Amino acid sequence: MLSFLLRRAISSVIVIFCVISITFVLARITKGGPFDKEKEPPPHIKEALLTRYKLNGSVWDQYTAYVGSLLRFDLGLSTRYRDWRVSELLRQKMPNSFALGGLAFVIASCAGVFLGSLAAMRKDTWIDRTAMFGALLSISIPSFVSGPFLIAIFALWLGWLPVGGWGTLSQMILPALCLAAPYIAYVARLMRNSLLDVMKSDFLRTARAKGLTETQAVARHAVKVAILPVITFLGPLAAHLLTGSMIVESVFNISGAGMIFVNSIQNRDVFLLGGAVIVYCVLLVLFNLFVDVIYTLLDKRIRLYA
Repeated sequence: MLSFLLRRAISSVIVIFCVISITFVLARITKGGPFDKEKEPPPHIKEALLTRYKLNGSVWDQYTAYVGSLLRFDLGLSTRYRDWRVSELLRQKMPNSFALGGLAFVIASCAGVFLGSLAAMRKDTWIDRTAMFGALLSISIPSFVSGPFLIAIFALWLGWLPVGGWGTLSQMILPALCLAAPYIAYVARLMRNSLLDVMKSDFLRTARAKGLTETQAVARHAVKVAILPVITFLGPLAAHLLTGSMIVESVFNISGAGMIFVNSIQNRDVFLLGGAVIVYCVLLVLFNLFVDVIYTLLDKRIRLYA
């Protein structure tokens, strides 16, 4: 196990380094720069800005300076949000996105697994058809439509939840539901199809022959195997949800990281874009590692080899 974790740690560092390098080089060789959208400053001022942000010289010089800063755990200054360091922006914005994404992930995974299992156990009944129709509907409706719809029903009409704001659990429920809705559908459909395949397996027929009811056989044996493809999907999903959603955060007026990450691309903010890439890549490799470890806990036939 230790040798496997060490090998994965080394490969993860290499992957993150390669992704950061490719992102930086593509951002710098693409036509345009971080100051092109503003009124053209005098040459000496523009040169001073480029020097301050270490964006003068060749792409190679800029790249080596950036990598040197990263090795000192310095993500650099944002070229869009003047006098703000990227690390400061991340510390300010990421907690809200983490809270929203974490709650959305819990809702999507739990509700999706439950609905998918229920649909598989009641195949071709009204429960199955209703669950799959609801899944298709939630996938088809974009967040900028479902968000105002949820606000209109649960906040304005029923008055159960607040319209917006942030900080309390009641204020987090609607945006988390809006963010989780399409992924509940993905998880439910994936769980249903996987469980239907597992229910045809020989080991499940053996469990029934030993006297277990259908529900007992599925709960004790089938779900642990059927959920493996779902866990594979949940690893990247967790990284995606935790890094924020521009649409959901805009609809519910949440000060999160989704908007600044998208704006970093539009504004050619190389250092903020690099910070976003680092956060996403680190989360992605960590959750993929968790997926591999969870596999061994759910299915004893799977082993981690060095």
